[in-house]
Amino acid sequence: MASFECDQAEGLRRLLAGPRPRIVTFLSAALPSEKSAMLVNLGASLAESGREVALLDACLSEFGIARRMGVDLRATLLDVSRQQRALDQVLHTMPQGFHLVSLAAGSRGALSCDADQLRRLSNTFNVLAVQSDVVIADAELDDSDDLPLAAMGEGDIVIQVTPAADSIKKAYALIKRLHMRLGCRPFGVLVTGADEQEADMVYRNLAQVASRYLAVRLFSVGSIPNDEQLVRAARLGRAVVDAFPRAGAALAFRRLAERFATPDAAMGVGI
Repeated sequence: MASFECDQAEGLRRLLAGPRPRIVTFLSAALPSEKSAMLVNLGASLAESGREVALLDACLSEFGIARRMGVDLRATLLDVSRQQRALDQVLHTMPQGFHLVSLAAGSRGALSCDADQLRRLSNTFNVLAVQSDVVIADAELDDSDDLPLAAMGEGDIVIQVTPAADSIKKAYALIKRLHMRLGCRPFGVLVTGADEQEADMVYRNLAQVASRYLAVRLFSVGSIPNDEQLVRAARLGRAVVDAFPRAGAALAFRRLAERFATPDAAMGVGI
C-alpha cells in the first residue's frame, strides 16, 4: 500500500513543478438536487477538457454530493490524515470522469479534531489539491460560520443561486455570514436555472446589495440555463456534456469549465 509519506512527497514534487492548483469551494442557495446536478456536470465538463478533477464532499449532512450520488465513501481524507488509508484508496473514479472523495464520514462531530489532527487533515487536503488540476469542494458553513478547513477560505468561494426569491435571500445570507467570518474579500456568483438575461439581473441585484450594505465585491462566474436535457442526462446516469453535447446546458457548462480551468482567470482570490 502506498504510504501517506509517499503521497506527501509526490504532492510536493507537483507543487514545485507546476502552477498552483485550483481549489473552488461551492456553497449553495439552491435545492440539494440542483446543487448536485451542477457539481456533477461541472466536474464532468472539467474532466472532458482533460483536467484531473477531484470532487470533494466536505458536507457532514445528508445533502453532500456523495450521498446525493448514492456513493458510500466510508474511507475518507480524515482516515488518510490518520495514516489509516493511502490517498489513492479514498479516490473513487466516477463514470463521469472525475474522482469523488469525502472529507470525513458521519456527523459534524467527526471533524471535532484537536489542533494537531486538524493540521494533519489540512496537510492531507493540500496533498489532494497538488495532485489534482482542480479541486471542487461541496461545502457547508457550520454553526460558527466556519468552512470545514481554513484552506477553503483562502481559495475561491462561489455561491450558487437560482432566480427563486428564497434562493436569492439565502444567497445573501450566506454572503453576509462569509463576510462576518472572512472579512472584505470577493465571492463568485453562479446563477443556475436561468437564461442569461435573468441570470444577469439576479447577479446585479445581489452585487448591488452586497456592495451597499456589506462593502463586499461579487463576481459573476456565469450561468446555467434551465434545460430539460439536464434532467434527461441525470436519469441516464450521465453528464449532459456526454449525453447531449449540443444542449444549451452542455455549452454553458463547457464555458464554465473553461473559466475554472484557466489558471490566470480574473475572479476572487484564486480565480
